[in-house]
Amino acid sequence: MEMASFTGVLKTLVYIILFYYAFKFLMRLLAPFLMRKAMEKMQEKMAQQMHQQQQRYQQNQYQEPAQQAMPKEKKKVGEYIDYEEVE
Repeated sequence: MEMASFTGVLKTLVYIILFYYAFKFLMRLLAPFLMRKAMEKMQEKMAQQMHQQQQRYQQNQYQEPAQQAMPKEKKKVGEYIDYEEVE
């Protein structure tokens, strides 16, 4: 089993710290761009959904009078019998 040298551990810590700050700096630069793209994508999706709902609503408005002309028939199952418990 090999022992880690002090300089190796120190180099690893420096690399981790440098990577952390570089990542943090890049995210500050890229985060507004990424958020803007995400918002645009969400807006497009919402607009598409709204358009689909409007189309469905308009189709249902034209179909409702035809559906209302036919009354629904109720099925007659039979007579209702109320049972009482006898003690």
